[in-house]
Amino acid sequence: MAEFNVTSEVSLAILQAFRAALCEPEEVTVNFSGGLTQECWAVTRANGDYRVIYLPLAGYFSLCVESVFGPLDIGVHGHAIGCFSSV
Repeated sequence: MAEFNVTSEVSLAILQAFRAALCEPEEVTVNFSGGLTQECWAVTRANGDYRVIYLPLAGYFSLCVESVFGPLDIGVHGHAIGCFSSV
């Protein structure tokens, strides 16, 4: 969050919404295309159908969609706030 550049009212609102969505990291099994799964860490509560997950093996964050099978990686990767604000 310290590296997020707040340059406008919009970016300030994104930062505030991200802070409000944060949760204690929770271990979750993330589903990837091809039937692969990986143990990762949810860092935000579900925001509608989405939540931000940390992928420890990759070293970055992912925006995942909630499904009946658990979080599903949808290919949006990078910094946590960037993933969060892409919805």
